[in-house]
Amino acid sequence: MPDILIDHVGQVLQLTLNRPDKKNAITQAMYSTLANNLNNAAGDFGVRAVVISGNGKAFTAGNDIMDFMNEEITLSSPVFHFLKALHDFPKPLIAAVQGNAVGIGTTMLMHCDLVYAAPDAIFAMPFVTLGLVPEAGSSILFPRLVGHAKASEIFLTGRDFDATEALAMGLINGIEADSVHKALAIAEVIAHQPPNAVLNTKALLKSASHIAIENVMLAEGEMFRIALQSDETQGAFMKFMTSRKKDK
Repeated sequence: MPDILIDHVGQVLQLTLNRPDKKNAITQAMYSTLANNLNNAAGDFGVRAVVISGNGKAFTAGNDIMDFMNEEITLSSPVFHFLKALHDFPKPLIAAVQGNAVGIGTTMLMHCDLVYAAPDAIFAMPFVTLGLVPEAGSSILFPRLVGHAKASEIFLTGRDFDATEALAMGLINGIEADSVHKALAIAEVIAHQPPNAVLNTKALLKSASHIAIENVMLAEGEMFRIALQSDETQGAFMKFMTSRKKDK
């Protein structure tokens, strides 16, 4: 089975992370597939909305750490192509989350127009814990959403938070027993709205900060890339991998 499942449900494109045995940890090849599909959908009049979901018990464990440790990450790497495609996507983007949503599994939600989470959803952005910095524009998007104090607490401690707290923050739209079903149902409603009105409304909602967020994403990307090469981050990665082995 492919690592990304691609399904068309009427005028809705569903992209499903499909590495359930790896908690849907995302590889560079998966980022490339996601970016290509988003870019293609942007120009496809037959696609009116996109739903991103995960197969199995987790939405995603975030970046596949071994993949990242074995690949040289540059600003032209697939992960950054995906982040740009996500940020620039002109059509409604809806996410369905269950279980763990780690790292980019949480930060990508800040680019989505609607997010629904299952009651067991757990969100985490442990960038500092891994010797890294926030990515995907989260260093500007998250403080705007929750305020500087709360954003600092979560980023600097690396603590996770549940669906109830995410709903109170405004990160998600609702808690649903079947988040995928809800996301697809809402996507279907939106797909039947006048398409130009939908596109123009999304563009207006993003117009005030689109360029500013893009500039922050570039700065984050460069700092993230440099951090990946540091002894501090390599040590944090090894500590993380050792603790994970002990937990098994």
